[in-house]
Amino acid sequence: MWIFVSLSLAIATGIFGFTACAALTHSLLVASLVAAAVAVLVGWRTFRHPVIALDESACSPGLKVLSALANVAALIVLVRLAVFTVAPAQVSYAAVPSSEWETRHSCLSAYAVAAEAAAGHANVYDDALYSMPDDDPTKIRKARTIGFFKVDVFEYPPPFLLLPRALRMVAPEFLDLRMLWFALNGGLLLLAVLVVARFVGPSAGTRSLLLSPLVWAALPTSSTLQKGNVQVLIIAASMIAMVLFEHRRFATGGLLLGFATISKLFPGLLFVYLLARRQWRAALWTGAMSIGLTVLTLIDLGWTPFAAFLDHFPGLVGGEAFPAFRNPAATAINFSVPGLAFKLKLFGVPGMGFMAAKIFGWIYTPAAVVAGLLAARRFQNTSEKPLVWLAILILATLRSPFLPQAYAALPPLWLLTLLAATYHPNARTLWWTLAGWATLNIYWPLDWSIDPRVLALANLLPQALTVVLVVLALRRRLPPADASRASSPGAHLSTHRLLAALVMMGPMVGLSSACAGYA
Repeated sequence: MWIFVSLSLAIATGIFGFTACAALTHSLLVASLVAAAVAVLVGWRTFRHPVIALDESACSPGLKVLSALANVAALIVLVRLAVFTVAPAQVSYAAVPSSEWETRHSCLSAYAVAAEAAAGHANVYDDALYSMPDDDPTKIRKARTIGFFKVDVFEYPPPFLLLPRALRMVAPEFLDLRMLWFALNGGLLLLAVLVVARFVGPSAGTRSLLLSPLVWAALPTSSTLQKGNVQVLIIAASMIAMVLFEHRRFATGGLLLGFATISKLFPGLLFVYLLARRQWRAALWTGAMSIGLTVLTLIDLGWTPFAAFLDHFPGLVGGEAFPAFRNPAATAINFSVPGLAFKLKLFGVPGMGFMAAKIFGWIYTPAAVVAGLLAARRFQNTSEKPLVWLAILILATLRSPFLPQAYAALPPLWLLTLLAATYHPNARTLWWTLAGWATLNIYWPLDWSIDPRVLALANLLPQALTVVLVVLALRRRLPPADASRASSPGAHLSTHRLLAALVMMGPMVGLSSACAGYA
C-alpha cells in the first residue's frame, strides 16, 4: 500500500514542480526534466522514509479500492489543470471546458493588478483598475482583461499583497505568476493534508490519507485551483499552523496563521480559539507576526493602501463592495449566512437586501464565536483537534458577505474525509462518504443558462451539508484510550440520519437542476 501512496505523492509533486519550473525557466523541456527528477526523489524518499506510519489493520478492501479509483481521478484532474495552467489556449484541459466563465475567470488577476498598482501608491480598491470604463454598476460587471483572462476585483487587506509582490519578483509576467501560484497553492494543500494525516495518528491518519484523493478529484477543488483563489492557501496554511503549535513550533506557526489572519480576516477565529484554550505562546506569536507583517507592508507600500482599506472596509463587511451581487446567478451560489438575504430576495421576499444581510451577519457572528469558544473549552483528543480547527474555519468563512460555492466547498470536502477517517471503514461509512462527496460536488457555472431560483435551491443541499458536517465535527468524541482508532458509526445516529437524508437528495437535486438548465 505504501508503494501506491509513494507513487501518488511522487506524481503529484512532480506536477506542481513542473508548473513552477515552467514559470521560472520558460522551457517545457527543462520543466519536464526537473519534474521527473523531483518525482523520483520524492518517490524514493517517501518509500524509504514513510511520511505516515500506515496502519494496514485500519483499512478495509473497500477503502483501498475507493482510494485507488479516487487517486487515479485526482491525478488525471491535476494533469489536466497543469496543462491548462501552462498553456491557457488549451481550453479543453480546463476544469469545465464548455464554460467561458470557468475558463476565463481568474481570482489571481486581481492580486496581480493590485500588487502592481500598490507599487505606484495607487488606490488598490479603485474599481477602475479592474472594470471597464463603461461598466454599469446596476448590471453584471464588465471586467478588464489580462490576455485571455478577465480581471477580478481585489477585496483583501493590504498585507496580503506581500505574497504576490514577492512572487512577482521572480515571475513578473502574469502567465508566469499564474503557473507559480498554481504550484504554491497545490503544493501547500498537499503538504497540509500530509501534516494533518500524520498528526492524527496511524489509524485515523491512514484512513484520512487514503480518502484525501476525494478532495482533489472534486470539481470545487479543481475550479478553485484553476482560478487561483487564495482560499486554498489560507485554509492549508491555517491548518499547518495549528499542527505546528501542537509541536511547539510557535514562530513558524505564528507566521503562517498571522499571515492568514491579516490576509483574509476569518482565520482570526482560530486566534480566539487559542486564547480560549490559554495557548498563550501560540497566540502571542500569532499576534506578533501579524503586527510584524503589517509593519512590513507599511514600509513597503506606505499608508496609502491602508487608508483606502479603511474607507473600503464598510463595503466589504456589508457586501456593497462585491459586484457579484449584481448577478442573480452569483447570488444563488453564495454559501454565506448574510447571503441568505439575497437568496430570499430571489423568491420575492420583501425587505431583503444589504441591510437584511448585515442583520443576518451580525446575528450570526456571536453565534459562531460562541461555538468556537465552546469547542475550545472542552477536552480534545489528538484525532479530534483537526476536526475542530477545520470546523471553526468553516464557521468563520460563512460570515463573509459573499462566499461562492467553489471556494466554500473545499473545507467541507476535507472535513468530510477527516470525519469519515474517525469511523470504521465499512461499506456503510464509505457509502455515506461518497454520497456526501457527491452532494458537495453539486456545481453549476455562472454562464450556463438556468433559473437563479432553481440554482439557489440546488445549492441549499451542499450548503446544509456543510453545516451538518460542522455539527458532526464539533460533537465527535473519541475515547481517550482509543483516540487513534475508529469507533462504531452508530454513534449520534439521529444526526447521521439527517446527514444520510441530505446526501441522498444531493445527486437528485443536481440532476434536476442540470435538466432545468438545459431545458
